[in-house]
Amino acid sequence: MTAIHDLLAILAVMNPVANVPVFVALTGGMDPQERRAVAARGVGVACAIVLVFALLGHVIFALFGITLDAFRVAGGALLFVIAFGLLQGQGSHVHHPRAEERAEDAVAGDVAVTPLGTPVLAGPGTIATVLALGGERPVWFHTGLVVAAFAVVIAVTALLFRHSEWVTSHLGQVEINVVTRMMGLLLTIVAVQMAAAGLLGLFPGLA
Repeated sequence: MTAIHDLLAILAVMNPVANVPVFVALTGGMDPQERRAVAARGVGVACAIVLVFALLGHVIFALFGITLDAFRVAGGALLFVIAFGLLQGQGSHVHHPRAEERAEDAVAGDVAVTPLGTPVLAGPGTIATVLALGGERPVWFHTGLVVAAFAVVIAVTALLFRHSEWVTSHLGQVEINVVTRMMGLLLTIVAVQMAAAGLLGLFPGLA
């Protein structure tokens, strides 16, 4: 059940289906080969960022004097903000930059790094989720489960990006909104559970 919980939590916060229109917008005007190259680099950047936080989460906590329970509360609040946007059928600004910001990033440099690699794929919500899931179980086996769950979701994302034209031609905005709202509901539950666990750790008397 732990592995399934990790998988569902990361799937909800990353929401691969809703990221396809963003990817299409960022790669508009590119030929298929260029689009595949951007997708590969974006996925690679996201993997590198998430792996650093997943493997060095405890070091980060110790370096800044952050307790896991405090991070759970803060992470739960952040995920709830993202979930609220998803429940309305739209991406949260915390997770998805606005159109004008994406245009600025495209002019400034490689869109595969930003905004695709981060914050679209490896945004604050994804990082907070991976840190909270891995942080509560310091055993390397369980950290490996979190990394494996992320690997599954990022592989699905890469597959959808590779076939983005097919996805957008078969899924209209209505269907994408339905999936987005479902992910929002799931993420709301994850956010509440995460914040509740943190509050119980900070204030044991609440139990």
